[in-house]
Amino acid sequence: MTILKKLAVAVLLSSAAATSAMAAPETYTVDNSHTFARFSYTHLGLSTQLSRFDKTSGTVVLDKEAKTAQVDITIDTTSVATGSSLFNEHIQGADFLDTAKYPTATFKSTKVRFEGEKPVAIDGDLTIKGVTKPVTLTVTHFVNTLHPMRQKDAIGADAQLVIKRTDFNAGKYAPNVGDDVTISIALEAIKN
Repeated sequence: MTILKKLAVAVLLSSAAATSAMAAPETYTVDNSHTFARFSYTHLGLSTQLSRFDKTSGTVVLDKEAKTAQVDITIDTTSVATGSSLFNEHIQGADFLDTAKYPTATFKSTKVRFEGEKPVAIDGDLTIKGVTKPVTLTVTHFVNTLHPMRQKDAIGADAQLVIKRTDFNAGKYAPNVGDDVTISIALEAIKN
């Protein structure tokens, strides 16, 4: 083989290696100090109650080139924050989240749908109180950029869905206390 042919083959091989390296999935770890799952529901037709969970963990695997992703989130349901310690205990009770038996809720994606460069919907399985149902999160905001303080690649997203409490065996007082619960998550994750 001539030197010119060897050089051409080497350039092609290095280009192929660089392309597959760029297209490789990248793993981001949830920043639990900036990721919160919130939930809201109507209370006796009087008001919309807003609460959140203070401890969330998980990973997002993103392949920017292939426009694919995987999301795996765990919410510590014992970290519920309603604004009242008495009500926190009430929500953790057997009639609602039963955190003594089920201390976490999980979401595992089955498909992430993209429009252009950004994910717009995440299909997956939501497990609450030992019950798993297919759901779809609507992504209302997504950004992938350099984290200005950590100087690492980061992603941020906001997403939400509506579930029925009764579908997850947590429907006490429904419909007086709203059966429809809006769950929204504000997520930040840093590339490993």
